[in-house]
Amino acid sequence: MKHGIDTGFLVAAEVVEHTSHLAARARIAALVAAGDGFALAPQVLAEFIHVVTDNKRFITPLSMDAARDLAQKW
Repeated sequence: MKHGIDTGFLVAAEVVEHTSHLAARARIAALVAAGDGFALAPQVLAEFIHVVTDNKRFITPLSMDAARDLAQKW
């Protein structure tokens, strides 16, 4: 089964300081273990990069290079 991922979930999964980080990572692990996959719209990845590099949202935002690398993996 394919699961659509929105920006909020993706941010939670990739930003360690996000309050839902551990829950998001656990959900991803469970879905992968079940053999499921993921689907993302291109605009989710663009918004993800915008959010995770914003120093007003996070104490330790990702660098642009790190954000692009994660977006590429997804």
